[in-house]
Amino acid sequence: MQIFEWTIALLVVALALSAVARRVGVPYPTFLALGGVGLAFLPFGPRFELEPQLALALFVAPVLLDAAYDASPRDLRANWVSVANLALVAVALTVVAVAVTAHWLVPSMPWPAAVALGAIVAPPDASAATAVLRQVKLPHRLMVILEGESLLNDASALLIYRVAVGAAAGGMTLWDAPLLAGALLGGVALGYGLARLYIVATAHVAAGPANVLLQFLGTFGAWLLADALDLSAVLTVIAYAVTLARLVSGRMTARQRRYSYAVWDVAVFVLNVLAFILIGLQLRGILERLDGNGAAYAAVAAAVLAATVLSRIVWVMAYNTAIRWRYRWFGPRKGRPLLMPTVQGGLLVSWCGMRGIVTLAAALALPEHFPERDLIVFTAFCVVLGTLVLQGMTLRPLLAHLMLPRDDSVEQEMQLARRETARAALDALGADRADEAGHLLAREYEARLKDGVATDATKLASLRRRTLAAERHRAASLLREGRIGEDAFHQIEEDLDWAEADVDSLVTAQVADC
Repeated sequence: MQIFEWTIALLVVALALSAVARRVGVPYPTFLALGGVGLAFLPFGPRFELEPQLALALFVAPVLLDAAYDASPRDLRANWVSVANLALVAVALTVVAVAVTAHWLVPSMPWPAAVALGAIVAPPDASAATAVLRQVKLPHRLMVILEGESLLNDASALLIYRVAVGAAAGGMTLWDAPLLAGALLGGVALGYGLARLYIVATAHVAAGPANVLLQFLGTFGAWLLADALDLSAVLTVIAYAVTLARLVSGRMTARQRRYSYAVWDVAVFVLNVLAFILIGLQLRGILERLDGNGAAYAAVAAAVLAATVLSRIVWVMAYNTAIRWRYRWFGPRKGRPLLMPTVQGGLLVSWCGMRGIVTLAAALALPEHFPERDLIVFTAFCVVLGTLVLQGMTLRPLLAHLMLPRDDSVEQEMQLARRETARAALDALGADRADEAGHLLAREYEARLKDGVATDATKLASLRRRTLAAERHRAASLLREGRIGEDAFHQIEEDLDWAEADVDSLVTAQVADC
């Protein structure tokens, strides 16, 4: 009961912290990290240990699926060189820089443990950066690169992590490299196959709660099955999510999608909160066991933080400079040329290196008797805290200073989609356009076909809100008068809620085009 009460209290605190984060314009994980620090110094509270093998599955799988589901394979293919550069080369250099730094400062730390620390802190969490970046008009290509990096860098970093942990336990050597390559390809194939199987198995499930529950079961099942088969669980979930996104869109109703998205948003938020709570509880035990080593631990954490931040900046800016130099002397490559990289874009990508839930989960997943486990967990949390505070709180001012050019490519594609969908809707009306209702609906689609969005959207939304308010008032009157019961009232209320959500979407779409 005590753990439950603490969880409820900490969730309330997390909601308050996230509200403050939105008000000041910083990623909410920044304040969650600060809350984790406060929890570590509390002299009271529950003792809770998470089974290491469950940490990655519990925290990484749902967050990874949520990010991969929204990924655009087309945009990733167009920017695959930049994405691969960050997800592979930048991660590898960070691992090397951190491992060398840690082993130099702590000679007693075995090299596999130092490499494991490097792999833990190597993958940035782009969701923390995009929480700020989506509030401004950032060039679409930079968003694609950062979000694509957040998917693939988890795979590369956790693969190195897996090798290092296995080497520390004496169960893995370089001769196992072909098996690892097979694990990568097998993970992709398994994810694709499981997604196709999921579509067939859930074809006749219509209920909202059942659908969402099956989504979570499918996600955890894909991760656990890949792990049991010694395949790459990260690539399995990514392939599973990308395949589902392409296949399931026409099989879900609007209501199911809204229900699903709302639940997943809450789930990802709760998982972030729980990760910081658990790492805070872990830190308290570590602090109690320091025995005068606090200064040494802090020095190692500060050095690793510096190595983590600087290695990304050095590599990204060096790569950015090399590409601009090649463009200047040799021109763009044949085929579909990429946009000319800029110094401002390189600085922004360099500074979007905040660490988050993947780093925390990997640290928690270390075996109990892993060499220097306390130091590694402490350092990992300090890197997360340091990057979230240092970079998270300065990202918005940096954006304002860089003055990046506006990119309207997504808005142009949205206008095209609106015109095409309006044309398809008019074709579907056919002879019904002669009816009164069909005529009114056709006028709205014709306006959208002309301008890409209905020109009278604001007035239409105002009128619709007025009618919805009248409907709500009348439904409440009927309930008070006893002419309808609670069941009927709640159904009417739910229908009006969905109608109002449609009005909000209409206004949001118009504002985005302005």
